[in-house]
Amino acid sequence: MIKIKSLSILFTALFSILSCSNDNDSTNNPGTITNPVETENPNTSFKPAFNGQTRINGIQTNTDYESKIITTALTKPWSIKSLPDDRLLIAEKDGAFRIVTTAGEVSDPISGIPAVNAANQGGLLGFCLDPDFESNKLLYWVFSEAVSGGNITAVAKGKLSGDSKNIENTTVIYRTTPANNSTLHYGGRILFDKTGNLLVSTGERSVLETRPLAQSTSTSLGKVVRITKNGQAAPGNPTFNQSQSLAELYTIGHRNPQGLAIHPVTNEIWLSEHGPRGGDEINRLEAGKNYGWPVITYGIEYGGEIIGEGIQQKEGMEQPAYYWDPVVSPSGMTFYTGNQVPEWQNNLFIGTLSGMHIVRLAIKENRIIGEERLLAQENQRFRDITQGNDGALYAITDQGRLYKIDRK
Repeated sequence: MIKIKSLSILFTALFSILSCSNDNDSTNNPGTITNPVETENPNTSFKPAFNGQTRINGIQTNTDYESKIITTALTKPWSIKSLPDDRLLIAEKDGAFRIVTTAGEVSDPISGIPAVNAANQGGLLGFCLDPDFESNKLLYWVFSEAVSGGNITAVAKGKLSGDSKNIENTTVIYRTTPANNSTLHYGGRILFDKTGNLLVSTGERSVLETRPLAQSTSTSLGKVVRITKNGQAAPGNPTFNQSQSLAELYTIGHRNPQGLAIHPVTNEIWLSEHGPRGGDEINRLEAGKNYGWPVITYGIEYGGEIIGEGIQQKEGMEQPAYYWDPVVSPSGMTFYTGNQVPEWQNNLFIGTLSGMHIVRLAIKENRIIGEERLLAQENQRFRDITQGNDGALYAITDQGRLYKIDRK
């Protein structure tokens, strides 16, 4: 790759000016500007809705950082969070929670969770800690559940025992509708918003039978739902202009959203979403908005056919903040709030599956202004990433690895 020195200097100066402007999205120079990181041909000739919506300039971290493998003893880990005592709680897809120390010691499976249907893309998926976890030890998690009529995305809660060996008083608090025999596209991320309510991403279950339900507000497939700790529709949810709309809906029109994160400064909710062949998305969520699937998309069917009318824009439907073609398969993600690597401040880090790297996106005024690919040399499917209490990033891979990423 050829770097044009004068152009790099110009872009760096521009970023320096932008970083001094009066906004809260980014306070640091994101690093050296490079050519776009994506060099493969796209699957389509679709035109982006605005400049910078795809294949933005690359950025390169100037601060020396390193990655270390903490353990390789995990089995299909799907979600990771840091506990208050600095240990890491990890959900494994086949249906187990485990605790891992930063020294790499892996606990036995924690008992007490309901049975999961781990076939294909199902299993124990995302989880989050109660805001008062230090005192109440409550966890909330998403899993695929076999029920009458097929499979669903379900949400449960329970209390981690004092010895961290069991989850007590487990209760299923929410179930999506309708059930379907598909074992694909469960979505599965969950987090607390700033009002103390839960946001849960659900998939549209992939099959052509259920795909259109992402647009129906009488079902909870292909949505982000907002519920209380007891699984009821949260107060203040938006209303939709369809009859029999479910009260728990927050946004609609999603395909298979596997990442949720809250911006540390603006408190806005960001979501990653798997597209078909092309069209992976990053969306900034706004209550009551429609994100388009399957009516508008920057992807095509796996066989090459257009989807629907083959359109990418429609009135009343939101554009992604960013998209990839070809896909990287974005999964779990987090915003960086540490101070060890200044270029990363308030940047979004996303684990990718088919991409086999960690995406770093610099954001300014709700626009993506630079993209970097980290740990691509590891050849791992990065399923989730979180920030530890020590300020380092911790990432898990489908192949069972736990990485620590921090300043060298």
